Amino acid sequence: METRVAVLYEMGLPAPYKESQPLKIETLKLEPPKQGELLIKVKAAGLCHSDLSVINGSRPRPMPMALGHEAAGEVIEVGEGITDLKPGDHVVCSFVPSCGHCLPCQEGRPALCEPGAKANNEGEMLSGGRRLKKNGKEINHHLGVSGFAEYAVVSRNSVVKVDPEIPFSKVAIFGCAVITGVGAVINTARVKPGSSVAVVGLGGIGLNALLGAVLAGARKVIAVDINLQKLEIAKKLGATETFDSRNPDVIKEIRSATDGGVDYAFETAGAVPAMETAYRITKRGGMTVTTGLPDPSHQFSFPQVTLTAEERTVKGSYLGSCVPSRDIPRFIELYKQGRLPVDRLLTDTLPFEKINEGFDKLANGEATRLVVEI
Repeated sequence: METRVAVLYEMGLPAPYKESQPLKIETLKLEPPKQGELLIKVKAAGLCHSDLSVINGSRPRPMPMALGHEAAGEVIEVGEGITDLKPGDHVVCSFVPSCGHCLPCQEGRPALCEPGAKANNEGEMLSGGRRLKKNGKEINHHLGVSGFAEYAVVSRNSVVKVDPEIPFSKVAIFGCAVITGVGAVINTARVKPGSSVAVVGLGGIGLNALLGAVLAGARKVIAVDINLQKLEIAKKLGATETFDSRNPDVIKEIRSATDGGVDYAFETAGAVPAMETAYRITKRGGMTVTTGLPDPSHQFSFPQVTLTAEERTVKGSYLGSCVPSRDIPRFIELYKQGRLPVDRLLTDTLPFEKINEGFDKLANGEATRLVVEI
């Protein structure tokens, strides 16, 4: 069959993207689903910094690539071997297709699935190969999803069935922004009620981490960013204090306001200065968690003695340390109860044709979460 897809042919084109048009919406050939795969009609897909980092070249991937990983849609066709999904079911995609058999998967850590990571790095499907072609030439997949498209073939291990009553534009963000941000708080750090939390970087992931800290019952929830508008959003979402990270004394002021630092600091910007701030505002015995994906060449350093003398912990969090089939339904239920108001982070929806303009807004910090409706 044929499908319209947003394809990136060259990384690093200059902004504004409205002019350079890094994403080309083209009609490609899409092969039918193979065993263990399904065809979905994509209804909505979120614009994420993980997409932007491929566009700007800080996260190198094989080209050309059909981008998009935070997607939701309707099942159209199921391949051989799939018995628990049927046409008409609503699903949200997860950007790590977990095989279920490797050691990390067996240990309950599907975010670290080894075959899934290999397939994602090589632009392939979990079961191997690619399903998109243009004039007979293969197009690489983005994180097993390639969700900026009318239709997508994905692994059964890349999707979670969701409540059909929730609009696609809202449920899409559960596939990345929500599980990464909230999951970092709930699963990776396991924030305790009554503790103090700081979030450095208030993009879609950071604001979800803030919501996760409120949900976990943190006593102090501190928001840190250079964008004053996002600091105001953070206040409305439950931040008890906000700090402008452009202030040269911001670290000193946060440490003073928290009696020496916070119990948990989350770096969600994917930038070394943000990570340095997060580490320096973490108290003795505290934990610094990063969800950011900076350029692989960037280095973060700290006094090694502090790990021992202050019993510090530094942790990475990928996919929010989530088990998507377990956590996405839980988070959706909390959303339905009004305890996890992630829909308040949705800045706007855009038509598919304005996807490059959407990435301009994301890159400029003008939007928390944008979703293209397809």
